[in-house]
Amino acid sequence: MPPAVSFQHVSRHFGQVRAVDDVSLDIAEGEFFAMLGPSGSGKTTCLRLIAGFEQPTSGHIEIFGETAEGLPPYKRNVNTVFQDYALFPHMTVGENVAYGLMIKGVARAERERQALDALAMVKLAGFDQRRPSQLSGGQRQRVALARALVNQPKVLLLDEPLGALDLKLREQMQEELKVLQKQLGITFVFVTHDQGEALSMADRVAIFNDGRIVQAGTPEDVYERPRSRFVADFVGSSNVLPPAFAAAHGGAAAWTSLRPEKIRLLGPGEPPRPQQETASGVVVSVQYQGAVTRLAVDAAGTRLVAAIPAGSATIREGDSVTLAWDQASPVAMEAA
Repeated sequence: MPPAVSFQHVSRHFGQVRAVDDVSLDIAEGEFFAMLGPSGSGKTTCLRLIAGFEQPTSGHIEIFGETAEGLPPYKRNVNTVFQDYALFPHMTVGENVAYGLMIKGVARAERERQALDALAMVKLAGFDQRRPSQLSGGQRQRVALARALVNQPKVLLLDEPLGALDLKLREQMQEELKVLQKQLGITFVFVTHDQGEALSMADRVAIFNDGRIVQAGTPEDVYERPRSRFVADFVGSSNVLPPAFAAAHGGAAAWTSLRPEKIRLLGPGEPPRPQQETASGVVVSVQYQGAVTRLAVDAAGTRLVAAIPAGSATIREGDSVTLAWDQASPVAMEAA
């Protein structure tokens, strides 16, 4: 069975700018695939290449085994949910959802039935006669999702669709999107710059930087085993240890990632456990963050950040502390 989407050495240039630079990837049918990276990294251009809004400068794109380059958007079995939702303000919710079916020539009674089914799917049953202006941001996001799903696409493209929502609603929609994708079995391709969204929803994540994929894998893989300093810093936060420090603390003489939550604070006189490394230093910053407190420690010129359970110790700037971590926690990286 061919991949849902396949990029084979795809590039997209705008003059001298290489927005996408020799990208190769396969997205499996039924997969929730996230493209994660900072602004300008190439992820949204890749999404537009799948949708047909852009054409590659070079390389080859397939959607379910069929050549995609040169094919207009309306001939591709994909739909896109945009960040701004792009709803028609003069239409009712039901008319917005049914619009794509109307363009396809579906009879009015049938498209209205399908629109109502799609609204029920996104938990908006009974909202079909309202206008977009009468809805909350989260409800408008659901309408945009229903409008895309009613066309029964084989691939659903989502361009930062949760970016305009507040934190609580964004977390709720993350969970609902994941459940909906599993129920429908549709391939979701989700573009975001929010690593929390990508890690919480995706089956696999591709990390973009400067138009290239710098690492791809499961959320656990890219978080626990970053291959480069960029990935270590961008996906969550990390202590990037210089080779000399890593080698002096039981590791390889290579740039090394050590996540703050892997570090614990030893109490006064408390010895480290077997197979642990330690470093002593002076606290230079204390940040209370609800469930955890983040400590920044100057360990003889190397800055270490530790995330410890809030309330587990009373620590102030200037205190001398000893930090400990398991020897298996640091991860040597392939590139600085």
